[in-house]
Amino acid sequence: MKFINKLKKVKNYFVLIIPDQSSSETRSRKLSLSKIIGILLGYTLLISFLGYVFFSVTPIGNLFFPKTKTFSEQEIAKINELNSRMLFLSKELENLKSTNEKLRNAIILGDSSVIESLNVKDTGSLKKKAGGNILSVIKYLFFPEEGSEEKIDYFIKPVNGFISRGFNTDKGHIGIDFVVKVGSPVYAAANGYVVFADYTSRDGYMMIINHTNDYITVYKHCSILLKKIRDRVFQGELISLSGNSGEITTGPHLHFEIWKQGQPINPKNVFSNK
Repeated sequence: MKFINKLKKVKNYFVLIIPDQSSSETRSRKLSLSKIIGILLGYTLLISFLGYVFFSVTPIGNLFFPKTKTFSEQEIAKINELNSRMLFLSKELENLKSTNEKLRNAIILGDSSVIESLNVKDTGSLKKKAGGNILSVIKYLFFPEEGSEEKIDYFIKPVNGFISRGFNTDKGHIGIDFVVKVGSPVYAAANGYVVFADYTSRDGYMMIINHTNDYITVYKHCSILLKKIRDRVFQGELISLSGNSGEITTGPHLHFEIWKQGQPINPKNVFSNK
């Protein structure tokens, strides 16, 4: 009650404004204290409004009051999805780097000089007459010095299946496709050394074998690789199981290629079991 009574007494106070210099026409202004408070309050609100507009519209406001971005649930979900994609692409890039490095090693191992150095370290010679599966292994184990200069005259089919797509360089198909069930045995087409055996995103589980006389055979879309890099294989030896791996496969099959001196050739022309 005392505070209210004091406010009522304030209404009885007035402010008299008199000019500093006396003049013939001296004017005075008589303002009540409540009116002065109202004027000051109005100016304060006006300045506050103008300041708010100035700092919110112009870029200067960001210098003094930086805005914090708030994201909706959809935006957060999209950001998380982008982060997942970036992590996936980063892993894919690392896999590609690893695959490229292994392919470089395969090319190096495919060089004839390197193959010769491998032969020197081995107890026998790779260059044996292709006798097929067990017979060639027995010859190698018991007669390691026989036939120091092997020339590959023919290759055997790597799988028991029918050819669904033939060799056609005009359409970019530089090998042949054998339709087989997943898990069917895949055999080495000739004696040689494994120079690549790993997974690639495009061709799935793939193996490359280097042979004498500048031949290379390629086996793609396998499900399991049973040999590793630098392993020695014999013609007719089990090297992998067929599958449906990789991005460019259209179904369970084995894609098989033969290269001669860096150029793809039609495997049907050199198959012994046509």
